[in-house]
Amino acid sequence: MRILARSAAALGATRFIDIECAHIDGCLYHGQASLDFVERLLRDGGRVAVPTTLNVGSLDLIHPELFRGSRAVEAQARRLMRAHVELGCEPTFTCAPYQMQRRPRFGQHIAWAESNAIVFANSVIGARTNRYGDFIDLCAAITGRVPYCGLHDPENRRGEIVFEVREFPADPDSRDVWYAMLGLVIGQESQGRIPVIAGLPENTNEDELKALGAASASTGSVALFHAVGITPEAPDLDAALGGRPPVSRVLVDSGRLRAARASINSAAPGDPLSAVSVGTPHFSLGEFAVLERLLDEAPGSLAVDFYVNTSRDTLLQLERSGSAARLREKGVAFVADTCTYITPILKRATGLVMTNSGKWAHYAPTNIGATVAYGSLRECVRSARSGRVCFDG
Repeated sequence: MRILARSAAALGATRFIDIECAHIDGCLYHGQASLDFVERLLRDGGRVAVPTTLNVGSLDLIHPELFRGSRAVEAQARRLMRAHVELGCEPTFTCAPYQMQRRPRFGQHIAWAESNAIVFANSVIGARTNRYGDFIDLCAAITGRVPYCGLHDPENRRGEIVFEVREFPADPDSRDVWYAMLGLVIGQESQGRIPVIAGLPENTNEDELKALGAASASTGSVALFHAVGITPEAPDLDAALGGRPPVSRVLVDSGRLRAARASINSAAPGDPLSAVSVGTPHFSLGEFAVLERLLDEAPGSLAVDFYVNTSRDTLLQLERSGSAARLREKGVAFVADTCTYITPILKRATGLVMTNSGKWAHYAPTNIGATVAYGSLRECVRSARSGRVCFDG
């Protein structure tokens, strides 16, 4: 509580509010300080006061054989994940807690960490959370309280900059790539302002909003966006802006989206591929259904490793339905509890790796040294079949 009180003073908050739940990012091992902090809380008898889920760790505890890092780091990472569970956190180990059956409701105050989870909770669900990070998130979970400031205050949730989207691609099997690219542009252009997006297709789904939010949070620390006619606080443009004129407007057409894609794509058609990695943020049941259909439409073996990052909860449901077994037979490798852009899992990470994730494309080159080929899920499947980069059109 002393830590939270100091942060409240720094933020200018004059009071605290209760929270309904928390999501902790600090179980991802970044060094000894991560472990020291949580084990100090354990020694002092710490226990979370609200339902608390856990972000990805540095290991896949279900498939430990996938880890290709040092044994010393593995031991510390495992210890850190276990320590959070001992504090009473749920061993969810997912960056997409909003895909679980029990998730926050509109208007609820929560303390979520992990950038894509934050922007999804605020934007798509309409819950209220600031961008909580390592250590502060766990303090909030243990006390059940946070300073009342930032996005907890409705006055601070009004949109400020309008992105006018035109000529957005309509093909449902290839437009996943463009939601992430729109998010990349929004992150780069927002400059700390809350974006309002006008012109998205009316049938935009949660997985597409997930991709948009994850990319905007990665490139611009976006914690909340409003999509006019789609997200709950934006039934129309005026409501999204809170009745005020926007600070500025940005036009995003197909040319701007193609330029964004070119900026993160280091591959040309025909380039040899090392692997494919999708599921950053974690793949949903809906995305798995699309993947299985795409694999069925082009039968045959995969020429490269095909990794799908997902939550243990989603994987359990796939196992029960039989989908997991069918996907394994087609060559899909499941990664749970962690993600391939932060943990040494890929057998060949130094070559060209294809993804449909804007977040993976943004972080993987620095984190694991991969060179990125960026495409839609359909293009990822086609490329995995041939062992070479394939782009539509």
